[in-house]
Amino acid sequence: MGRSTETFSKKEKEKARLKKSKDKKEKAQERKANAGKGKSLEDMMAYIDENGNITSTPPDPSKKIRINAEDIQIGVAKQLDLPHDTVRTGVVTFFNESKGYGFIRDLQTEESIFVHINALTEPLKENTRVTFETEQGQKGLSAIKVKKK
Repeated sequence: MGRSTETFSKKEKEKARLKKSKDKKEKAQERKANAGKGKSLEDMMAYIDENGNITSTPPDPSKKIRINAEDIQIGVAKQLDLPHDTVRTGVVTFFNESKGYGFIRDLQTEESIFVHINALTEPLKENTRVTFETEQGQKGLSAIKVKKK
């Protein structure tokens, strides 16, 4: 008599394969039973209320707010056009001598302005009051002709 060609692991693999296919068929039948086909258009509609939340009830027309298209601002806020060639005053908030750059906080506009070591007339340290002029750099305003006050 010969031995059976089916080993224990082959039987286990076959059982697992059959169980997997059975589970797959059950899930498919469940999806068919709970399918949303045949719903009316009203059942599928979603609305957005006055607070921006998604809801199933239509919005109340009395709560509608009119907005002018000109009032909508897209992008960066417009900055005041300050002349770039005027002398400004500020405080050095950060300066790294080894890397050769830092930042100055303008006392008038409270904005942070980049400063490179080549724009200095004398060495600077943090928290030093300075006067400077600005020019448009690659990534924004840059301070030039920086002097201690």
